[in-house]
Amino acid sequence: MNIILNKIIKIHQKYLLICFFLPYYGKMEIYDVEQEDKELKRVGLELMFLTPEKYSHKDGISAVELSKLLDMPIETVKRKLKILFDKGIIRVRGINPKLWKFDEFNFQRMDEDDDVFRLLCSFDDVDFDRYFTY
Repeated sequence: MNIILNKIIKIHQKYLLICFFLPYYGKMEIYDVEQEDKELKRVGLELMFLTPEKYSHKDGISAVELSKLLDMPIETVKRKLKILFDKGIIRVRGINPKLWKFDEFNFQRMDEDDDVFRLLCSFDDVDFDRYFTY
């Protein structure tokens, strides 16, 4: 009986974390550089470092403009904007077109253990020359 219990405990310990960290919007809840959502990171960082010179309206950037700027399909950009909006990181104005803008206030108040927060704060593979001119 002890042998069976020990095997069950070993299996339980190995797979317990996997059970608790199920995918959320197509990415793992545990931060893992190999599993990070590169498209979400590109959209989030672009909005984070966006300056008014890069978009045509003062209230933000449309999904179409962002799609062209990032050279990504519009459907992908809209999905990633929805994820960021659900997290409270970006604001939306208007109906047609919707204008998206990064919300620094809410971003600074996010939980440090949030996966999207950690994703946007991991600058290991970020080319800052894309966002800034020196």
